[in-house]
Amino acid sequence: MSQQFLSVTDVTQQIKKLLETSARLQNVWIQAEISNFKRHSRGHMYFTLKDDNSRLQSVMFAGSNKSLKFQPENGMSVLVRGDISVYEPFGQYQFYVKEMQPDGIGHLYMAFEQLKKKLSMAGYFEDSIKKKIPRVPSHIGVVTSPTGAAVRDIITTIRRRYPLAKVTLFPVLVQGPQAAASVSKAIYQANGITSLDTLIVGRGGGSLEELWAFNEEIVATAIYKSHIPIISAVGHETDITISDFTADVRAATPTAAAELAVPDIQEMRAFVSERHARLLRVMSQHASQAKERLHRLENSYAFKYPQKLIEEKEQQLDMMHDRLKRSLEISTKEKSNTLKMWDDRLKNVHPQTKIIKAEENLLQYKKGLEKSMAQLLQRNQQKLEMQMSKLDLLSPMNLMKKGYSLAYTSENSLIKSTEQIHEGAQIKLRVKDGMLDCEVKDITRMTEEEK
Repeated sequence: MSQQFLSVTDVTQQIKKLLETSARLQNVWIQAEISNFKRHSRGHMYFTLKDDNSRLQSVMFAGSNKSLKFQPENGMSVLVRGDISVYEPFGQYQFYVKEMQPDGIGHLYMAFEQLKKKLSMAGYFEDSIKKKIPRVPSHIGVVTSPTGAAVRDIITTIRRRYPLAKVTLFPVLVQGPQAAASVSKAIYQANGITSLDTLIVGRGGGSLEELWAFNEEIVATAIYKSHIPIISAVGHETDITISDFTADVRAATPTAAAELAVPDIQEMRAFVSERHARLLRVMSQHASQAKERLHRLENSYAFKYPQKLIEEKEQQLDMMHDRLKRSLEISTKEKSNTLKMWDDRLKNVHPQTKIIKAEENLLQYKKGLEKSMAQLLQRNQQKLEMQMSKLDLLSPMNLMKKGYSLAYTSENSLIKSTEQIHEGAQIKLRVKDGMLDCEVKDITRMTEEEK
C-alpha cells in the first residue's frame, strides 16, 4: 500500500481552514500594544500586536482604516477587532484587523489631540496670520445648518444690533459623515464672493461626536486658506474645536459670534450724537472767537485811520530805503577793499611778477659775483706777484748772473757731490749765457771738519 503525501500548500490550506472555522478566532477583540508600525503607499497598515510574552503579526487594509479618527503609533495601547487567518505565501498566521480603538482614552479625543499637534506644527494657529474682523461690515456670511437654533440666534442678533448689514446664509450639514466636506465646501464657496466682509462658521451645542465635523482637517484647512476673516462659533463656551484654534476669532456661542461680527447700532448712534454735539460746541467756539477777532480788526487803528497808516508806512519805507542804501554803500566799499587786497595779493603771486623779481635778483647776484671775482682775481694776482718775486730771489738764473754755475753729468743729472763723478768724466757746466763741456782732471774731496 502506497503512502499518500501532502503538499505544503495542502497543509497550509488545512490550517487556514481550521483557523477560519474556529468561532473563538473570528471576530474577536484583542487588547495589545502596537510595534513595528508601517503604512503602505496604498493605504494598508502593517504592524505587530504584542504583550509581555507574545507577538502577533497584523494587517489593517485601507478599506477598514479609512474611518479611523486617530493615527496609530508605536507603543500605543489599542483594542482591535478582527479575524485570525493564514497568509499562505509565507505560511504565516496573522490577525486581520477590522476595527481599532485606543485603549484607556477616547479615540475621538486622541484624534483631536493628534490633529491639533499636527496643525500647530504646520502654523495653522499662529497669531501672526490672524486677520482682523472689520469694525463695520456691510456683508456677513453664515456657514451653519439652516434649521438649527444657531442660525436663528445669529441672524436675530445681527438684525437687532446692526440691521444695515447684509446676511448671506450658506446652508451646510453640521453633523454626520458628510458634515466636514459640506462645511469646507461652503467656506470655499463664500471666498468666491468678493463683497463678503466677515464669515461666521459654527453650530449649536452638542456632544463631542456631534461637533466632530469642526475637528476635521479639511475644515481647518478651508478656514486657514480663507482670505475672509472667520469667526468660529461652535457649541457652548466649554466646547473647544480645531476650528476655534484655526479661525481668526473664537466666539463662545453663535450669539457671541454675531455680537463680535457687527457693532451695536444704538451705541453707534449714541457715539455719533455725542460727536455731533461736540462738533457743534467746537464750531460755536470757533465762530465766537472769529467774531471777536473781526470786531477787534474793525476797531483797529488801520481801519479807522487808513491814510495815516499809509503815510506811516511810506515814512518807514523811506527810512528802510535809506538804511538799505547805506548798508549797500558800506558793503560795497568793504567788498571793494577786500577785492583790492586780494588783487594785490594776486599780483604778488602772479608768475610774471615773480619772473621780474627773479630777474632783478639774478642781475644783483651777477653784479655781486663779478665784483667778488674781480676782488678774488686782484688778490690772487698780488699773491702771484709776491710768489714770483720770492721765486726770482731763489732762482738759479739770478745766482748765475752773480758768477755762479751748475754742474751736470753727461746724463744731465745735477752734480751735488763728488761721489757722483770720477776722474776723466765728461761733465757740463751751466753758466749765465750757455753750456760748457768739461773733463774732470782731478777730484779733491773735503773732510768732515772742512764741511
